[in-house]
Amino acid sequence: MSARTDASRWNAVAARDRDHDGEFVYAVRTTGVYCRPSCASRRALRANVRFFEDGSAAEAAGFRACKRCEPRSTESATTRVIAKARAYLDAHIDAQPALATLAKAVGMSASHLQRTFKREMGVSPRQYVAALRADRLKAHLRAGATVSRATFDAGYGASSRAYHAATEQLGMTPGAYRRGGKGVHIRYMTAPSALGRLLVAATDRGVCAVTLGDDDVTLENALNSEYPQSTRRRVRGTRGDDDLRAWVAAVRAYLEGVEREIAVPLDVAGTPFQERVWQALQRIPFGETRSYTQVAESIAAPTAVRAVASACARNRVSLVIPCHRVVRGTGALGGYRWGLARKERLLAREHGIAARRVDASEGPATRASR
Repeated sequence: MSARTDASRWNAVAARDRDHDGEFVYAVRTTGVYCRPSCASRRALRANVRFFEDGSAAEAAGFRACKRCEPRSTESATTRVIAKARAYLDAHIDAQPALATLAKAVGMSASHLQRTFKREMGVSPRQYVAALRADRLKAHLRAGATVSRATFDAGYGASSRAYHAATEQLGMTPGAYRRGGKGVHIRYMTAPSALGRLLVAATDRGVCAVTLGDDDVTLENALNSEYPQSTRRRVRGTRGDDDLRAWVAAVRAYLEGVEREIAVPLDVAGTPFQERVWQALQRIPFGETRSYTQVAESIAAPTAVRAVASACARNRVSLVIPCHRVVRGTGALGGYRWGLARKERLLAREHGIAARRVDASEGPATRASR
């Protein structure tokens, strides 16, 4: 652990901050015991304290669990409060509870709840409710309900503002979603690339899918399943649809190492949290990687590591939004929808190009002085 991280963890221990319970444990060399950050036992000297990711790591180092704070329990007080808040929101989605009402129900101040909920869940209570409504709306629309009935039953009401909110969550109007994408016009091309077959698809607003695979049939089937009733047209030959051809060329140039970025307009929609993650991925420099934990920390949601991984998995425009630059904290590659072999090649190529450009910028005199 870095000194900066140890310092912040010691501050949490010194303050007996319950918000950090479950994030780490601390062990005291003189007693051989490890505790939660909020443990009410007598505070140890900083020089005698070690930090561990969890109880298992502390026990592997020879420490035993504190009988007072029971750090082996995986459910911290904060976790219980957030679970209670989620249950309340789930049960009162139609009432659109205010933050103050929610805070009173779970026994926490409104400002503290707002910060804690966002840190644990990756979204605010309001955004959490918006996602719940969107899921309910999708379910009603898939079941065949009319748009007005589905919108009302999902808790949106009938105002145009509520309809706009539903549209933002779906990425299209509720009517278009109900029709399985009917009315959405998608053009796509397939082409060979340095990493196998490539498919790039676009709507009138921009690129909506970038996928890699071993054959065109698999890539086309995946596109078809996304919006089964959309109008899809495959672009062939060498004429027409100049914008789509330019976007395919941009992706191929990146894969071949000619370009470091893929500058194309995008038409993708996600939850507010997913969009924050995708924006963070686009800020990872070419030739570098970040862990899921680092990405979570960069969007001020340090405990939402699993949600970050889920957002990466739901990225429909791979390469443009470079989810391949996210790896596990151990340095292991982690998952990748298009196969770990492709992820490994992507990262190796980026690292190699970045290293060569650094060497070229330094010049022979600088390199010789190393």
